[in-house]
Amino acid sequence: MSIDTQKVIEDNKRSSADTGSPEVQVALLTARIELLTGHFKTHKKDHHSRRGLLQMVNRRRSLLDYLKKKDVERYKALIEKLGLRSPSVHSQTASPRTPSVAKITKTFQYGKHTVTLETGEIARQAGGAVIVKFDDTVLLVSAVAAKSAREGQDFFPLTCDYQEKFYAGGRIPGGFFKREGRATEKETLISRLIDRPIRPLFPEDYKNEVQIIATVMSLNPDIDGDIAALIGASAALSLAGTPFKGPIAAAKVGYKNGEYILNPTVTELKDSELELVVAGTANAVLMVESEAALLSEDVMLGAVTFGHREMQKVINAINELTVEAGTKPSTWVAPAKNDVLISALQEAIGPRLGEAFQVRDKLQRRDAISAIKKDVVESLAGRVAAEGWNPAELSKEFGELEYSTMRNSVLDTKVRIDGRALDTVRPIAVKTGILPRTHGSSLFTRGETQAIVTITLGTARDGQVIDAVSGEYKENFLFHYNFPPYSVGETGRMMGPKRREIGHGRLAKRGVLAVMPSLESFPYTIRVVSEITESNGSSSMASVCGSSLALMDAGVPVKAPVAGIAMGLVKEGDRFVVLSDILGDEDHLGDMDFKVAGTAEGISALQMDIKIEGITEEIMKQALQQAKAGRLHILGEMAHGLTAPREELSDYAPRLLTIKIHPDKIREVIGKGGSTIQAITKETGTQIDIQDDGTIVIASVNAIAAQAAKARIEQITSDVEPGRIYEGKVAKIMDFGAFVTILPGKDGLVHVSQISSDRVEKVGDVLKEGDVVKVKVLEVDKQGRIRLSMKAVEEGEGTTAE
Repeated sequence: MSIDTQKVIEDNKRSSADTGSPEVQVALLTARIELLTGHFKTHKKDHHSRRGLLQMVNRRRSLLDYLKKKDVERYKALIEKLGLRSPSVHSQTASPRTPSVAKITKTFQYGKHTVTLETGEIARQAGGAVIVKFDDTVLLVSAVAAKSAREGQDFFPLTCDYQEKFYAGGRIPGGFFKREGRATEKETLISRLIDRPIRPLFPEDYKNEVQIIATVMSLNPDIDGDIAALIGASAALSLAGTPFKGPIAAAKVGYKNGEYILNPTVTELKDSELELVVAGTANAVLMVESEAALLSEDVMLGAVTFGHREMQKVINAINELTVEAGTKPSTWVAPAKNDVLISALQEAIGPRLGEAFQVRDKLQRRDAISAIKKDVVESLAGRVAAEGWNPAELSKEFGELEYSTMRNSVLDTKVRIDGRALDTVRPIAVKTGILPRTHGSSLFTRGETQAIVTITLGTARDGQVIDAVSGEYKENFLFHYNFPPYSVGETGRMMGPKRREIGHGRLAKRGVLAVMPSLESFPYTIRVVSEITESNGSSSMASVCGSSLALMDAGVPVKAPVAGIAMGLVKEGDRFVVLSDILGDEDHLGDMDFKVAGTAEGISALQMDIKIEGITEEIMKQALQQAKAGRLHILGEMAHGLTAPREELSDYAPRLLTIKIHPDKIREVIGKGGSTIQAITKETGTQIDIQDDGTIVIASVNAIAAQAAKARIEQITSDVEPGRIYEGKVAKIMDFGAFVTILPGKDGLVHVSQISSDRVEKVGDVLKEGDVVKVKVLEVDKQGRIRLSMKAVEEGEGTTAE
């Protein structure tokens, strides 16, 4: 197939002799681009032709830019005639926007910050790309969707990657390779933050791969990149022409002195009682992530509604941006339902699925449903083959029937699949001190969810050093959550922590953070590890409860016990039920996952993920009140284990002694090349940390050893007093006398005339190196030199030093 060049020229020339006007050149390029686009449908690996295509697209863009500047009316007429806003004129990886569109910018005020969205200049081959400027914090966010789903794919492969480049903060990465490596915990958490509100806005049957990449390219340390990344992801997806039911927006909310703060800075958050991120569409809240200083349910709900109200300006800006960019709606069409297959499936299942959901034990229920599925697939195998049905579709529709059966049962009977009432919490059992050698431990069991939580206490030097873009800092409270495959009766590879484990650990950490002592009042590095040994829903909240008990078992002076509960929702039309302490199936088949942690006084952490629109403020209010009742019940059950921290630390935990010295004395404690402090730690078996302000922390499992190290340091830092008698060791013999060490690092001279009342001809006749002698301090001169006398002690002069 080829281009009819003459016909293209005839159709687009401006005069009889015209063979090279911009109109003709653009028309010819467009025809060639269309031809190559069709070629790629059958020759996907023809990279040589693809490079040629990109050159033609760039050439056409230049010609259109030239024509637009010279004669905008001719430009408009040409793009209208050629239909250049149609996605068909671009390559498969190009944006569905017209390549000739110049940079489009939208600017608005968002709290104290000026936010700018730009598109059309950078990353033009991505499906959608946006530069987001939050004052001096700048991100490039791109979104690309595959043109079709992979054969046999039965899930939606959405990938969200947030990455902070060190150049954004004017820093060079540490390490041998001096480049960014694997994702940090912060990057992983923000990647999850982007994913959670976006995923439910794609159609259920959409299986095309979608990738969102948010790159921090400039960072003001006082303005984090999380909100900008969420806004950018929404804008990029809206520009990419995907079947995304957005746009969404996000806001961060602080709370201080009874007032909400929109998008507080990092500095403002230090004094804030709340850090809450809310994301949603124009009409609905989809996601909430928060950490609070034991605030009430009303304050938390008010923060959510405040953030949702303020984010409307972001949604308006994204809508305006996509309109001006000429984005075409997605042409994706959901596959039609096979009503005959569904009817045959329902007939084959009969009442058995409803009966299976009456089985109260999780594993038995799972086995019963699996047996039904296996039987149905086998019984329909002949018809599937005869009708040419897709076996994957049969499996999918079976899952849909599972979904509707469970939901209708709960809505109709108000009884859940494990037999509980809507607001009933599963039976709870708690134990503390279950592991003899750990510094603190607990076993928390709630129904079929169970966690063993351990506490390890270390010194300040055991804290985790974080090499961040904004600068290096140390984290002294660590919370690690592990979810091994055996906890759900499965096998699997044991690797490093997955994104889910990092996210659940962070949520549990937020739950207990509000009650933790300050590093000044309890100068230990604390590591919490939650090992999930059984799981049937709400394992992160079991980690909160277990960690609270383990911390008290370890003697950590927490302000109050903390409990957590996961809430669920099933909603069909105007009918809805709120579920307390949800199971795994209720989480999977329900419409909301709403986790709340806190004390009897208030909320310390709240996380909400909503899968549907239409969650009203009243539903959220009911969920919060029901969660409070459940939280108080769990706290009552936890009280059977411990109600307050133990008075003593574990015998195996390090004891910390803290002393304060003058900063000028630090060099004396350290000694030349660290010799003095190394000698003390070696002799006493302790760890010693010295801070710049003169604070010294001595750590040792043995209290006597810690006291010995403290005494040595006090000796070193104490001033030598003239007139006092000290016991010292002869360090060196000289012709004119002997040097005696009276305190660590402090030597004085006993002149030959001060050794004895009798005449001493030769110093070595009286003293040897290593002899222990008593000496009186005669003088400390301006240069710090010390004159000593043994003779004065013989004569009974002076007072003995303590």
